[in-house]
Amino acid sequence: MIETNSAGSFKLDQNEIQFSGTETSTDVFNEDKLNSDAPGAGTRESGDATVRRALSSYEIGAKLRALRLKKKIALVDLGKHTGLSASMLSQLENGKLVPTLPTLARIAMVFDVGLDHFFGDRRRTKLFSIVRAQDRMKFPDRPTSTKPDFWFESLAYSAQDKSLQAYLAEFPERNGAEVREHSHEGAEFLHVISGSVAIRYQDEEFILRQGDSVYFDASEPHSYRGVSTEPTKALVITTPPRP
Repeated sequence: MIETNSAGSFKLDQNEIQFSGTETSTDVFNEDKLNSDAPGAGTRESGDATVRRALSSYEIGAKLRALRLKKKIALVDLGKHTGLSASMLSQLENGKLVPTLPTLARIAMVFDVGLDHFFGDRRRTKLFSIVRAQDRMKFPDRPTSTKPDFWFESLAYSAQDKSLQAYLAEFPERNGAEVREHSHEGAEFLHVISGSVAIRYQDEEFILRQGDSVYFDASEPHSYRGVSTEPTKALVITTPPRP
């Protein structure tokens, strides 16, 4: 079992790791079907491809190679310690394969490092994270909803330790009885890019049209619904509560 502690570091319960002699290609994440149901899904990158692209930003292969060269261990010898083939290890180092967590845990134990070694930014550069349009995934407001109140795409999912969350939201045309209120800590800002959206806040409903914006305390129950036949899209930014 892989867990994280309060500092965000990984902990490994060795009793629950099952070591096999070969790596499998079973996907840990499968968002393909979820994205296939979203509006405009035909032009989207597959969920598996997006997850692989996100993981590639951690340069796990380069870190693995640096560890191996530092310890002066040949691929064949590392394979004997991990139970993985030299060919597979080479593909991992070159970024042609993305390791599963059990495989990475196995390698980490050989080098006596934590899993956080592979996910930390050792270059300590200033935060600068780009998210390409084709890399984003679209999600419903509730995973189990058959008729979502809105769809959203995270605009900065690859950035770590963010001080805000930014989303592109799409609001289908709905009547007031079809949507439900929700609340969360912090503040929220919404700017309408196209169409019109109705926001219910403190028992009042406000209509925002293209170009309009609103900022509010998100701890108060609120809801949104599209009120135009054309697609309603908005930029939504949320921030954590003030200390």
